[in-house]
Amino acid sequence: MPVIAPMPARARTTAVNGIPAPRESAEDGMAAGTTVDHLTETYRAHYRSLLGLAALLLDDTASCEDVVQEAFIRVHSARNRVRDPEKTLAYLRQTVVNLSRSALRRRILGLKLLSKPMPDMASAEEGAYDQLERDALIKAMRGLQRRQREVLVLRYFADMTEAQVAETLGISLGSVKAYGSRGIAALRVAMEATA
Repeated sequence: MPVIAPMPARARTTAVNGIPAPRESAEDGMAAGTTVDHLTETYRAHYRSLLGLAALLLDDTASCEDVVQEAFIRVHSARNRVRDPEKTLAYLRQTVVNLSRSALRRRILGLKLLSKPMPDMASAEEGAYDQLERDALIKAMRGLQRRQREVLVLRYFADMTEAQVAETLGISLGSVKAYGSRGIAALRVAMEATA
């Protein structure tokens, strides 16, 4: 466990009989807020329970230990703001929860940003054929009625449910179903005509 140096107390500026009062040493006075000694005792008494809390939120021991250590470092840095020493443990618990959430968010973001393996590259002919199909689909979509196009785009390209599409467009669920089925039928006819 790292050694935590006590924070120096504030000097008194009052004078008695014109003689300035001597400055207090760190041992003589008590700084406002949670003291280093109280934080050390809290560490000894509650480290394992805080580690258990982190273990419920995270899945590996190293991350749990890092989170709990960081929580103690942050509480130590902000100990003057924790005025009531009885609230130190609650502040530590909340800090462990917040740091665990942040660690999970970083993991999820890291997983999303991992590069996916490149699929086998298609031949130039296949790429050209795919481009022709996309162009034909876009042209066919432009030929639909405005409401049919909106329903199909929201339903299949934005991956919304029928209820979400209805709410977004301000129409009934039945209308979404009707516009959707008519739009798909019209697309099928248009795509077959270009084939």
